[in-house]
Amino acid sequence: MPFRPPLTIASLAALGAALAGCRGSEAPPPAPRVVMVQTAAPATAPHAVFNGEIRARHEVDLAFRVGGKIAARLVDNGGHVGAGQPLARLDPADLQLAASAAQAQLSAAESDYATARNERERHAGLLARKFISQAAFDAKDNAYNAAKGRLAQTRAQSEISANQSRYGTLSSEHAGIITAVLADTGQVVAAGQPVLRLARPEEKEVAIAVPESRVSELRAARNIAVQIWAQPDTLLRGTLRELSPAADASTRTYAARIRIVDAPEGLGLGMTARVLLDAAPGQNLLVPLGAVIDTGQGPLVRVVQEGKVASRPVAVQRFREDGAEISGGLRAGETVIVAGTGRLVDGETVQARAVTPPDQQR
Repeated sequence: MPFRPPLTIASLAALGAALAGCRGSEAPPPAPRVVMVQTAAPATAPHAVFNGEIRARHEVDLAFRVGGKIAARLVDNGGHVGAGQPLARLDPADLQLAASAAQAQLSAAESDYATARNERERHAGLLARKFISQAAFDAKDNAYNAAKGRLAQTRAQSEISANQSRYGTLSSEHAGIITAVLADTGQVVAAGQPVLRLARPEEKEVAIAVPESRVSELRAARNIAVQIWAQPDTLLRGTLRELSPAADASTRTYAARIRIVDAPEGLGLGMTARVLLDAAPGQNLLVPLGAVIDTGQGPLVRVVQEGKVASRPVAVQRFREDGAEISGGLRAGETVIVAGTGRLVDGETVQARAVTPPDQQR
């Protein structure tokens, strides 16, 4: 067997270098750093903000005009109903019996009236021929008048019973949306007890609660804007329609209703809304406080431009609770890095990930 010399350290190193060369001489590039960004938007002037919900101006509780057991509920919560559409029905048995009894009483009263009228006519003829006394005729005349009164009474009672029989079907005089179901099938309800709540959606407004320290500010507001959280980029014009004269006993706030002028289609009841007083876009831009840094040469922000970091020296008008107002050096619509800007350098490749602005966060 031929002799094989042992492997030396040099040969092992050469072998490792050869194997490394086979795997590739360059390491893979690092992944771009992920940065949180937000679009620079115009700053609004400081204003009061009240949170509320979209409500219908006309909202009514529907109830049966008679008592009974609910036999059927024909609509569900959130259903759209038309004017005169049946919504619920009571058990008709008792109402039909009452109507039948009233009709029977009416038939009896009509028979008594016809008898009394005929008796009065015969006695009137006898009185004319002096066959009976005036007192005898007066008795028949009084019986006739009493029968006539009873007929009118029973006829009115019969009409009431017929109406009550129709009242066993609950309907609405106006088209709208069912916003609450307050009683269900099988439940016994009294006359006037709410069964369904109907909202008429043709006029919409925002219901808000105003602290007592801001009531005068609401009354004096020249411009009222409504912002829907589902559509944060749209400002709707509003007007103060109603302000409660007394504070709520538990919250110590005043209930107010802000009417929405020209409410758009798709504005649903119950949506969350914000009411802004005297809010108007300004010339400055608003960025988060964490986006502004100072490296010793004045304030600056860093933006993402074509996937790379770029610095923008800016002029800060003022610092606010919700951000910093930038009066120069930044253009509206630029993508501003909102956090960790001090650890970045210009030209660095980054991956932008948008964050929700504070005024749009739920």
